Amino acid sequence: MAYNELIKNFNRIRDYMKDFYVFGFKSRGDFTQKSARSYDDEKRRVESWLGDYMSFRHTPDGKNVFLSIDSRAAESNPLYTAWKTKSFTDGDITLHFILFDILYSPAVKMTLKEILDRIDREYLADFAEPPEFDESTVRKKLKEYVEEGLIRAEKDGRQMLYSRCETTDLTGASDVIDFFSETAPLGVIGSFLKDRLPEHRNIFSFKHHYINAALDSEILLTLLTAIREKRTVTLENKSPRFARVTTVEVLPLKILAGTQDGRWYLMSLHLKGNHFNAYRLDYLQKVKPGEVYEKFDTAARAYEKRAAHSWSVSCEWSMQRLEHVEFVVEVLPGEEHIVERLEREKRCGSVEQIDETHWRFSADIFNSQEILPWIRTFICRITQMDFSNRTVENKFKEDLAEIMRLYGLTDREAES
Repeated sequence: MAYNELIKNFNRIRDYMKDFYVFGFKSRGDFTQKSARSYDDEKRRVESWLGDYMSFRHTPDGKNVFLSIDSRAAESNPLYTAWKTKSFTDGDITLHFILFDILYSPAVKMTLKEILDRIDREYLADFAEPPEFDESTVRKKLKEYVEEGLIRAEKDGRQMLYSRCETTDLTGASDVIDFFSETAPLGVIGSFLKDRLPEHRNIFSFKHHYINAALDSEILLTLLTAIREKRTVTLENKSPRFARVTTVEVLPLKILAGTQDGRWYLMSLHLKGNHFNAYRLDYLQKVKPGEVYEKFDTAARAYEKRAAHSWSVSCEWSMQRLEHVEFVVEVLPGEEHIVERLEREKRCGSVEQIDETHWRFSADIFNSQEILPWIRTFICRITQMDFSNRTVENKFKEDLAEIMRLYGLTDREAES
């Protein structure tokens, strides 16, 4: 069978692109979910879209193919290309161009019967074996385009008139669309709009540009729609740690974006266990909307109350007592950027000045274990620390002592 660039199942190509771009350490033999032939087909498909970004390295286990994308140099997110390829039949594409040729202007308004007559008389008459477009097929296609905002339907007495929607001039908004497409949660919409603009230079560049979230756009849209409509959803979650798919019914409450790693999280209420859970969007295989949840507002208020004392996405229901975290850093003259960073990154904590060179950070949170990675970034400036959870504080000090042992340092040498 000849290779076909078009795709029918986006989840499959999403998995392969995550393995190529996000991980990039697998050889042909490591892809065991499908056959080697499937791997070759998917690799060629990705190459046809992102050939300029494909690289490889030879390892003892074989040849590893990966995507190498410098997000600082790329003017636009190249992963959006995956959303612009779709499988269709010969009849689909033929009918598409026929309809938009008939309705070539917003001023042209026609009934379904008039459109069918034009198709039979002007477009199919010269075919030896013309495709069959019955009334039901054309009506469904027009309805689809009405829902997509491409065709307008309006009542005229007992008849329905169809016309093409007016095209908005976007040339004056090119910079806005460029920025939106690279920063918004559903920036793929902006990418589609950019395709309608004349070729121009993107004036924006980003130091931290997390482009892999583009592959989760469909999942994100479904979840945001469910939140707006206050519906439950059924999730199919696949964690690489356990290599199995679990199905769970939850109430989606909020979407959080990690500014340090670019990961997206769904914050939700687990309906069966009646506790809050966080799910990574890139682990979700499928999201199916459910029924409207009558107590949505109550659940949302309960989550916000708990989130006010959460440092990250951890929100285990078993943690009911707040833990106090406090540490003091030394800030010498000319190092005001340290204070600025404390203020910028304090989240639910507070920062206060003790004297000319010392500042105190303090916070009351449910899980003080979560804050340790952040505190470690101030490790050479910390002069004092105090955790109400002594187990976590001791873990921090033990980790520090272990690092010192690995580098062969004594306590006095480490202080110097």
